[in-house]
Amino acid sequence: MRRKLIVLAGSAFALVFVFTLLAGAGDSSAPSSDSLVILHANVIDGISDAPLKDATVVVVNGHIQSIGHDTAQTAGAAQVLDLKGKWLLPGFVDAHAHIGDLASARRAMRSGTTTARDMGVNHFADIGIRELNHAGVSDVPDIVAAGYHVRPHPADEFFLDFPQLADLMGGVHSAESVRRMVRAMASRGVNVIKVMATQRAGLPETDPRLREFSDEELNAVVDEANKAGLRVAAHAHGDEGAAAAVRAGVHSIEHGTFLSDGTLRLMKEKGVYFVPTIATVQDLIDPGGDYDDPILQIRGRAMMPRVREVTSKAWKMGIKIVAGTDTGYLPKSNRRIPDEIVEFVNVGIPPMDAIKAATSVAAQCLGVEKRTGSIRAGYEADFVIVDRNPLDDIRNVQDVLIVINNGRIAVNRLNP
Repeated sequence: MRRKLIVLAGSAFALVFVFTLLAGAGDSSAPSSDSLVILHANVIDGISDAPLKDATVVVVNGHIQSIGHDTAQTAGAAQVLDLKGKWLLPGFVDAHAHIGDLASARRAMRSGTTTARDMGVNHFADIGIRELNHAGVSDVPDIVAAGYHVRPHPADEFFLDFPQLADLMGGVHSAESVRRMVRAMASRGVNVIKVMATQRAGLPETDPRLREFSDEELNAVVDEANKAGLRVAAHAHGDEGAAAAVRAGVHSIEHGTFLSDGTLRLMKEKGVYFVPTIATVQDLIDPGGDYDDPILQIRGRAMMPRVREVTSKAWKMGIKIVAGTDTGYLPKSNRRIPDEIVEFVNVGIPPMDAIKAATSVAAQCLGVEKRTGSIRAGYEADFVIVDRNPLDDIRNVQDVLIVINNGRIAVNRLNP
């Protein structure tokens, strides 16, 4: 079991980790009886530009003790897993999800998602899932929680959690109003604030190009979040709203379908991350899934070439691209984080960098890069195992065989 203490300072996360029962981690001694040794793994560590072939990875008490070639480390190990040349990757980090219950959390885990940033769910279910994970429940991912969206008309459920803010039921239309929403979210222990800088794409009656908040209101959201030590992620399809959010100081732009070259240059200048969620636009187009509406299919067909173009352009400009699904991992959901990795390669991002966008770079975006998102000594043992080399064919990331979360095998399709 692990425990985490997150200390928020300024606009960045400072992470302090308390490792319990981890005596001897990082040394070269034989693993303890509470350990997992993975043999003959081809390792993509999420950081290096080339894989480490035929490696041995030793895990003790949920954390990586060593990565090397010493097969003698199996002595005294509680569990040995021989991959026989299969591929070991960091657990996937879904930077934009809507996981609202335990069943959905477990579906996310089965797809290889060991960490997710939950970008809007009701009744702070994201915090509950986060705390279960931190308490040692290994079949649900760790969560970076946003609670509710900050938007002009909050969800009805928001007022069930905050009846004292009933006066906002008529609308959130001032700097002080958005500050009150941010303070309410911070009081519940969220990790990040999500603000709706433009309208949604996934509702027939909304226009994703239209902005939602004024410059003053966006500045107030970021300022109030910073006071609480929280980053801000801005939902923004349209360029005007996205540019205003970047000027206000948000940490990431989500979706960004209609971003102009000028806004991209501003994002590059300010170091803003870009989470394009290309796969969910394909979901708008396809029958079934999270969206199944003829108006949304028409909209998705118009949006798809734009979001692909802007993602390719952002990559070439050196903006940090991050993988997110924008899915709830519901029974009908037909997109998973490996689909976004494939979409990135389709727009010209090299396979290794597409994998990093769903591992180490996504972890940086979420502020958890000091403990997960890559395979290195001392980090949490969050792994995905696939059968074939994803650098030869990126679609191989879609065939997840084993998921290891906090050092425990959470999914095993080889030996169920």
